[in-house]
Amino acid sequence: MRAYVLINVRPGKVREIVSAVSQMEGVRHADACWGLPDVFVYVETPSEKRLNELVIDTIQKLEGVERTETHIAVE
Repeated sequence: MRAYVLINVRPGKVREIVSAVSQMEGVRHADACWGLPDVFVYVETPSEKRLNELVIDTIQKLEGVERTETHIAVE
């Protein structure tokens, strides 16, 4: 399952979030961006369950993450 996770973070936390997310299993690429969202993440997971765990149980619990928005690729 491929998806793009867009992350809004508190000011001053962008580099920390990019570094932490980049090391997570399933994350293929993470970029800090100007504007909103602050971070774009491309992920590939074997299942919807694993995507849920990655976003809800791991990324959203990082200190400094304010909001996530996940877009699942369909093709």
